[in-house]
Amino acid sequence: MRLRARIGIRGIGLLIVALLIVLAAACRSGQSGDEDKREAGDISAADRAAYAAYDTPVAMRIAYRYSDITLPQGDTNDNNFLTRYLRKKTGIVVKYAWEANDEEQYNSKMALSILSGDLPDAFVVGREQFRQLVGSGMLEDLTEVYPEYASTLVKSIYDSTAGKAFSDATVDGKLYGLPNVAIDADAPSYVWVRQDWLDRLHLDPPRTVADIARIAKAFVQRDPDGNGKDDTVGIPLSPSLLYDEKMGVNGLNALFAAFDAYPRHWVAGSDGGVLYGSIAPEAKQTLMVLAEWYKEGIIDNQFVLRKETDELIKKNQAGLFFGPWWAPYFPLSASVQNDTKAEWRVFAAPVDGSGSFNASTAPITDRYLVIRKGYPHPEAAIKMLNAFTKIERNVESDDQDLIALNDTAEQLGVQLRNYYPFDLLLDYPDAIIRRHDSLVQALEGKLSPEQLDSETRHLYDSAVAEKESPRKNMEAWSASQAYLLGGEVSKAPKTMKPSLFFGTTPSMAERWDALRKLEQETYLGIITGDQPPEAFDRFVEQWNRQGGEQITREVAAAIGR
Repeated sequence: MRLRARIGIRGIGLLIVALLIVLAAACRSGQSGDEDKREAGDISAADRAAYAAYDTPVAMRIAYRYSDITLPQGDTNDNNFLTRYLRKKTGIVVKYAWEANDEEQYNSKMALSILSGDLPDAFVVGREQFRQLVGSGMLEDLTEVYPEYASTLVKSIYDSTAGKAFSDATVDGKLYGLPNVAIDADAPSYVWVRQDWLDRLHLDPPRTVADIARIAKAFVQRDPDGNGKDDTVGIPLSPSLLYDEKMGVNGLNALFAAFDAYPRHWVAGSDGGVLYGSIAPEAKQTLMVLAEWYKEGIIDNQFVLRKETDELIKKNQAGLFFGPWWAPYFPLSASVQNDTKAEWRVFAAPVDGSGSFNASTAPITDRYLVIRKGYPHPEAAIKMLNAFTKIERNVESDDQDLIALNDTAEQLGVQLRNYYPFDLLLDYPDAIIRRHDSLVQALEGKLSPEQLDSETRHLYDSAVAEKESPRKNMEAWSASQAYLLGGEVSKAPKTMKPSLFFGTTPSMAERWDALRKLEQETYLGIITGDQPPEAFDRFVEQWNRQGGEQITREVAAAIGR
């Protein structure tokens, strides 16, 4: 019931938040206090509260998820070169309430913390745990704290989402969390192809569904690598077939979208109502095409049995696959390392019958930085986020403390962000295109490398290193090609189908797992020929009867349709 109430008054709630933010900022604009102790030239007046360090250190207990870090001798997870830097800059003493080494363990420990009521002071949660915590009254209201203590940089990133990020973190007109911001470029999936194989076989690049089938069949039958062996396979597929919110390698989302089908997404139907894309007639049409591809060997006939479908790409047994812009990082770096002659290119394909490349939108956010109810310094978490964001966006590149910090991380061979207490980074939605454009301008001599932020400067150095010594440094190859190739294709014209709902309804909690299993078994059965195309119609009937129809009504009520 709370979910429906929240959505129903979302417009009013967001207006209230906006008014409170403006009023709070106006009331506090004249306050200074200890902030005047900072040197006048350090920061703008608007950012004094955002970056002012506490005179008396403030302790903050945090739920910590760590990954792939190496610590200097004598350092510990919550007393290391980064936490000491943060204490110096903010006056915040980081203490870890508990630690987890992966997402599954983190979510499990967080569930126990919520159940027991023993929450850390500040922590990151997903969408469902956020709703649970708000509904139980366990979180601090940040409506007035945010405008006073968030930096202008943090505000500008949130503002770039046109209010969408905060709409997901706002309940009954109150802001209860600081959400992450999704990158627009992460939503689509493209076709990656071995250009050297195309050239060897005198094939044109892919544009349509038919083009992809023609190329994949040629790659299987015509010895594209010229080794005289029958060792190439069709298009690799993930056994899961599709991705829900974030794209990955070997999913079929792009192919379904070419038929205007968006499985696993709630979209607008032809009648204007809400529709679960997996039961749309267009999805059946796509499955029928895939069934033919399976018969003809256009897709890998062993995909259901493979544990690691990306191995076909890494070992250069497959020369065409579906993947996101960042595929040069994974799995293409391994492909090129195994065959330095491999030339991969990416295309915004396949297009639909009218020539449009389609994709569904991803959620603008899926994680939230929150503060437990009763913590006396809720602004401290915002100050911490300010500090991370300033580091990531290279706002003070001449800060000697920051230079030393980055040098230490570089010496350890680990990205600095891996040491952050919070697994929540902020960037602009169009960050990939921004970096691509800046990188190209710098490589063309139109922009000085010294003008680039730290991440783009790293990309520039990688691109220069790759040009001077091709394929000698795979990290340089991966980074440069991801942003040069993946960044360029991210600018291609596309039609984005809005995904309308990413939450959970009451009936989903009870029935969704069974419905998803039914869907997966039907899709796999039709593709592999174990079930006829007519099985799709029976699936739709069962899906509706076993709870899908009720869930659709609940989703429609939640989004006001």
